[in-house]
Amino acid sequence: MNADRVYELGKLYCDRGDYQLALPNLIEAADAYLAEKNFEVYLKAAQHILRIYAEREEFERLSAYKEKLQDTVIRENIQLNSRVYYVFGIAAVYKGQVENGLEYFKIALDHALKTDHKEDICFAILGIAICYRHQKRYEESLKEIYNLNIFTQFTDNADLKTSVLSVNANILIDLKKYDQALDLLWQAYDVTKQSKKMATSLTIMGNIGVCLFELGQRDAAKIYFDLVLRSVDTDNSKKILRTYENYIDSYKNTNKDTFDLSFDFDNHLVKERQLGKIDFKNQFILLDLLKLFISKQGEVFSKEYLVEHIWKQEYDPAVHDNKIYVTIKRLRKMIEPDYDRPKYIFRSKNGYFLNKSIKVSDQIAQEGRI
Repeated sequence: MNADRVYELGKLYCDRGDYQLALPNLIEAADAYLAEKNFEVYLKAAQHILRIYAEREEFERLSAYKEKLQDTVIRENIQLNSRVYYVFGIAAVYKGQVENGLEYFKIALDHALKTDHKEDICFAILGIAICYRHQKRYEESLKEIYNLNIFTQFTDNADLKTSVLSVNANILIDLKKYDQALDLLWQAYDVTKQSKKMATSLTIMGNIGVCLFELGQRDAAKIYFDLVLRSVDTDNSKKILRTYENYIDSYKNTNKDTFDLSFDFDNHLVKERQLGKIDFKNQFILLDLLKLFISKQGEVFSKEYLVEHIWKQEYDPAVHDNKIYVTIKRLRKMIEPDYDRPKYIFRSKNGYFLNKSIKVSDQIAQEGRI
C-alpha cells in the first residue's frame, strides 16, 4: 500500500475517533513521506500524530515525537508551517501549559500572515482565543471569536466553523450563559454532519450535557453524558472521558436526593437539592405561593389570578404589581441556589410559572393542590 493510501486510511480512523488504529497508519505514512522527501504531506501526517497523542493524554510520547520532528526539521532543513505550530499550541494547552500554548499560537499567526493563508490565520487566532479563555480574559477571547465568526460566513471549512462555535460556547459556559451556549452547540452539531468527525461530535454532545446539567435538566443531561461515555474508548479519548466523568460523578452525588424540591408540611420546611432545608415558618404568603405553583407545575399564573388566590383581593395594578414583584423576588431568594440565574420560578409575558422540568416530590404534587 502506497503512502497516500496509508495516510488516507489513518485520517479516516482519526475522524472516526479510533486513534489506536489511526496511529500506526499515520506513522507509517509519515515515515514514507519523509523517505520520499515529500515534506509538505509529512508535516500534515505529523500534525495528526501529535494531536492524537494530545487527545489520548500520552504526553511523554507527544514530547518524544515532537523532539523527533524538530530533529528532522533541522536535519532536512524543513520550514515548519503555521498549522504545525497550531498543533504545538493545542498540545501545550492540553498539558496545562497555557502560556506556552499562547506563544505557539502567536508564532502560528505570524507564519500564516506571511503566507497570507486565510484558514491558517483563523486557526491561529482561534488558538489565541482558547488561551485567553483559559486565562479568564473573556472579553479579549470573545473579541477574537467575533472576528472569526465574520470570516466563517465565507468559508466551507466545517472543522473551522465547528471549532469557532465550540470555543464560543465554552466561553459562554464559563460565564454561566448556558442558554446562549446551548444554541451555539446545536449549530456546531449541525456543522459536524458535514465533517463527520466522531470525536468532535462527542465533545459537542458532552458540552450540551453540561449546559443541560447546569440549567437543572439533569435527567436530560445524563442521557448525553451516557451517550458520550458509551461511545468513547478509554484508551482513545482520555481527555473527553475525564471531562465528562467528572460531571457524571457530580450527577450521581446530586441525584442521591431524587427531587429538586420536597416539603415537610408539618414543620413548614422546604428541602432544596443544593441548599438543603429552608425554613418557611411565618412565611405564609410565600409558602402558599410556592404551593400554588407546584399544584399546576408549568402552568402560567396571571397577576390577577395570584392576587385573587393568594391575597384574596381584587387585582389593582397600582397596588399589586409591585407587591407581586417583591414577593416573587423574596421567594426566589429563598429557594433558588443562584438567584441571578433562577431555575425554578420563571416569568412569562402573561405571568409566572414553575419550571416544568424540575422534579418535585409526590407529596408536594398531591398536598400542594389548593
